[in-house]
Amino acid sequence: MTDRAPAEERGKGILYASGSYVLWGIVPLFFLLLIPLQADEIVGWRVVFSLVFCAILVAVTRGWSNIVAVIRQPRVLLLCGLAAGIIYLNWYLFTLAATTGNVLESSLGYFITPIISVVLGIVFFHERLRPLQWAAFGLSLLAVVVLSVIYGMVPWMALLMAVTFGFYGFVKKKIGARVDAVSGLTLETLWTLPMAVVQLVVIALTRGLEWGTLGALNTAMVPLSGLVTALPLLLFAAGTRRVPLIYIGILQFIEPIIQFVAGAMILGEPMPPARLLGFGIVWVAVALLVVDSLITLGARRRERRLARGIPTTATGPMQRIETAPTPVIDSRRKQ
Repeated sequence: MTDRAPAEERGKGILYASGSYVLWGIVPLFFLLLIPLQADEIVGWRVVFSLVFCAILVAVTRGWSNIVAVIRQPRVLLLCGLAAGIIYLNWYLFTLAATTGNVLESSLGYFITPIISVVLGIVFFHERLRPLQWAAFGLSLLAVVVLSVIYGMVPWMALLMAVTFGFYGFVKKKIGARVDAVSGLTLETLWTLPMAVVQLVVIALTRGLEWGTLGALNTAMVPLSGLVTALPLLLFAAGTRRVPLIYIGILQFIEPIIQFVAGAMILGEPMPPARLLGFGIVWVAVALLVVDSLITLGARRRERRLARGIPTTATGPMQRIETAPTPVIDSRRKQ
């Protein structure tokens, strides 16, 4: 046996995960094309057409039995419902940011999300922070203070986006491998359907629905929001099944980087010195997290090599180490 097959799977996983983050990074530009539709109506239709896309996918893959199996597990089904409620709020905030000229704040939120995940790990999984993680956490708090005091505006949208996506990841971790990607996404959109329908009915009775009244291009683009919503989630699920979470922790910064470039350079959102200072502090925190992840990844690789009796330094022909093997570290364990 060689490591070729695991390496190929890891390569596919990195490709899938990277693709999901790239898509999430450019999605705000897609939602800009749906203006003048307002965010609440976009989210309503987004849920409806996501469910249509999922239903087609389940029918093609003949996955109805998997969904029935989950429905027969009340606890897992309720966890899917909780995840659905959290991601519904995140979708609304994300769409609101994209359609109201706040793509930079959306970017800030997803830069902060890993910090929120670290905090959740401490509170719910009793994890211990390493020094670089503590430093990143402290810098993130400092960045929020800078943006609130010096820039003069609490980044509430960014904080809510980070908290909701962080909790979504926490609930998905509780669900674990008991639900496959397609079934999970289908059930989550099914849970959110009543909320979306109520929202669309309220809009229809108050200001009136605008989809279908804004020209052929807008009418045709709205159904694509289902594909735009579902595809990155499916790629993300396919990626996380193939690579350790530590790789995901590094790759996830692709999304906010793309959003920052889009907001600052393409959409021309304001970036005064005080706001740039806040972002700069967050970027330092992000750099510390990446360095910490790379150090941890390197340590795991050395331990695995030692466990197989492979020298960690290339000083000559590969020879067995004449010592007791080092226990293998489970790469799935949350650090």
